[in-house]
Amino acid sequence: MFKDQKFNYAVFGNPIKHSKSPMIHSFFSKQTGILHTYNSIHVPLKDFRSVLCSFFEKYGQGANVTAPFKREAYSFSTQLTERAKIAQSVNTLKKVDNQYLLGDNTDGIGLLSDLIRLNFIKKNYSILILGAGGAVQGVLFSLLSFGCSVFILNRTIENSKKIVLQFRKYGNINIFNQELLNIKYFDLIINARSIYTEESGNVLPLSLISSKTCFYDMNYQIDNTFFIDWCIKIGATYYTNGIGMLVFQAAHSYFLWHNILPETNYIIEILNKKNNMEFKDKLI
Repeated sequence: MFKDQKFNYAVFGNPIKHSKSPMIHSFFSKQTGILHTYNSIHVPLKDFRSVLCSFFEKYGQGANVTAPFKREAYSFSTQLTERAKIAQSVNTLKKVDNQYLLGDNTDGIGLLSDLIRLNFIKKNYSILILGAGGAVQGVLFSLLSFGCSVFILNRTIENSKKIVLQFRKYGNINIFNQELLNIKYFDLIINARSIYTEESGNVLPLSLISSKTCFYDMNYQIDNTFFIDWCIKIGATYYTNGIGMLVFQAAHSYFLWHNILPETNYIIEILNKKNNMEFKDKLI
C-alpha cells in the first residue's frame, strides 16, 4: 500500500476526508523548519492493524489515529505513556529507535490547553460532560488532575457508571443527578457526544446555567453543531467549537515526535476564519 510513499507521518481514520490534520502539520513543519511530510489515510474498518503495520514497516515514523480506531491503536502499541494507559485509548503513535511503537493520548492535554487559552477553566470548577464514550475517556484524566469536579450525563446510565468507576481514583467524578447536586450551576459544560447525535429541545435544565457558564463543543464542522445552536438560542456568552482542541492535540503529538511544541494561536485563528469562509460560500 505504501510502496511509493513520500510521507513519514499520517492520520488514520474512517471517515477521514474531513480531517484538518494535514493542514495543521503543514503549518507546524513550516514554522519549525522540520521536514515533516504528513498525509491522511482512509482505513477500511477491518484493516487497521494491517494498514498500520505496512505504514511503519516502510517509512512511517509517527501516526495520529482518529475514530473509530483509538482503542485498536491502544492494543497495537508496544509501549504506552502513562496518560494513554489511563485513557485506555491512543491517538498518537511514535516509532522509537526502530524497535518499538510508543502509544500516547494527547486529547486530554489538547482540550485542557485550549480551555486555559480561552480562560474557560480554573481549579475547583464544576464541569458537566455530556457523553460517556471514548472521547470522554481521552480527556477525563487531564480535567481531574487539574483539580476540577466532573459530572457525567449520558443516555445510557451503565456507560456513565463504568467511566466513573474507571476514573474515580484520579479525582472527584460523579454521575449527574440533579436531585443530589450540591452546586447552584456548572462553571463549564463540555459536549463530548458524537457529531451525529440527534437532539431536540433543551440540552439540560437552564436552572443549572448562569451567565458566566462556559460551553465547549469538542466537535467542529463548517456550520454549527446542534450544541452550538443551542448555546446561541439560550443567549450564552461564552461558547466555542473544538478546533482549538484539535490544534493543541496535534501540537502535543508533534512534540512527542520532534521534542518541539509549535505555536498554535495563529493556526487556530486561521482555521476558524477558514470555517467561516467555507460556511459563507455554502450559503451563496
